[in-house]
Amino acid sequence: MFDIALFEPEIAPNTGNIIRLCANCGANLHLIEPLGFSLEEKKVRRAGLDYHDLARVTRHANYEAFLAYLEQQRSGQYRIFACTTKTTGHHVDAQFQAGDVLLFGPETRGLPADVIESLPMAQRIRIPMMPDARSLNLSNAVAIIAFEAWRQMGFDGAR
Repeated sequence: MFDIALFEPEIAPNTGNIIRLCANCGANLHLIEPLGFSLEEKKVRRAGLDYHDLARVTRHANYEAFLAYLEQQRSGQYRIFACTTKTTGHHVDAQFQAGDVLLFGPETRGLPADVIESLPMAQRIRIPMMPDARSLNLSNAVAIIAFEAWRQMGFDGAR
């Protein structure tokens, strides 16, 4: 399967929606602190409904701790895809595989430039949008890219 990582998410209902999404597609969810809310907030619970127990959520103190976790758990057998509006490659052109990590930035500012630039161009992807549009809602963007990744993996585990 693949993983979804949220870098410093700010809006509770978006994270709740993504928890529900992960429970439904089998992706692991990583929350990279600091979070802009408490996971105990009613808005997170409401958006995630009763899916919290079905999702695998791991919290990391910061991005460096997240990278150390991946190294320890996977011994270098993973790729991180920066999902950002600040690149040219489209998400449907990526060749996703099990163990990939889809990394999304905070709602108000996106991924930091140094994080994006630390990844190869082939691992920087965007969703096509109309020229005057700034960005999609985070939970919508995660759903679009996650389901493309899962589709490429033959909807592994689905019924």
